[in-house]
Amino acid sequence: MNAPVSPLRLRLDGEALVSNWRWLAGQSGAAACGAAVKADGYGLGAREVVARLSAAGCRDFFVATWGEAARLGSLAPGCTLSVLHGVRAEDMDAARNGPARPVLNSAEQVRRWRETGLPCDVMIDTGMNRLGLSVQDVADGVLDGLAIETLMSHLASADEDCSQNERQRAAFAALTGKTNALRMSLSNSAGIVLGSDFAFDLTRPGLALYGGVPRAGAEAIRQVAFPEAQILQRRRVVPGETVGYNATFTATRNMELAILNLGYADGYLRGFSARGSAAQGSLPVIGRVSMDLIALCVDAQPELGEGDWVAMDYHLPHASAQSGLSQYELLTGLGDRFERVWG
Repeated sequence: MNAPVSPLRLRLDGEALVSNWRWLAGQSGAAACGAAVKADGYGLGAREVVARLSAAGCRDFFVATWGEAARLGSLAPGCTLSVLHGVRAEDMDAARNGPARPVLNSAEQVRRWRETGLPCDVMIDTGMNRLGLSVQDVADGVLDGLAIETLMSHLASADEDCSQNERQRAAFAALTGKTNALRMSLSNSAGIVLGSDFAFDLTRPGLALYGGVPRAGAEAIRQVAFPEAQILQRRRVVPGETVGYNATFTATRNMELAILNLGYADGYLRGFSARGSAAQGSLPVIGRVSMDLIALCVDAQPELGEGDWVAMDYHLPHASAQSGLSQYELLTGLGDRFERVWG
């Protein structure tokens, strides 16, 4: 028996993905350019992302957890994988016996890993107060004896023009030569756009690979993910009739609607209610987004009917402005009911 065909598909532009990485690599200057593929490649499919980027020349990949590392499987020769959340006691068996390196974040993780004698990466907190050892830990010799491949930190506000960026860069630069790390890495997608002083030896883009525009100056980034949904029913409403939950929309004229198999259970969240659109703005979302369904006004395309596919407007900066959701949420929230189709 053939598998059911999903009424949702996520069309993924592999050439745009590679183009984005190449642009980011060019902006990284002499630094190597890696790729964050955590959260299943920001929701697009980490295996497919890694296959395409490694073929294009990317050699450094980053996931959040050891489970994500295991699901990636084997990497192409010459590629490395780092696990950003470090190594818990529960992770030690997988970490010792797998090809990935932990990014150590605490003194306890350092003590746990030092006994293995194996290579690692280390995160230093330079002002975000999230994960990472302190600059003082470095001065106190906490990292002594580790075989550190990459010393890294993470920018908290690289998508803004603020003094925190330079404070973090300077604090990280001051660690040059203070450990035996072979490389230093600071910049995420937005950090790359801040300029060469932030690149160090390795950059770690995430959002921009997948079509997000992290800040001004990254307009060359191309859209990668294009959600499409199938029309389940077409219907007409007349003046005075309401549409959807809580009757938030009332028709003031005769209107043609298409009901699509798409809703907040799929990651098309309620922030798009009465704000989202399809077909380059010509088909507005009418009423409230529900769990599995939305309504579009299709007066502009009267030929659309049951079974036809509609491309939702999902250029990340524009969709973010429409919905009030971050570009990260828009990507990582796209659900499993989408069939992911790479082109």
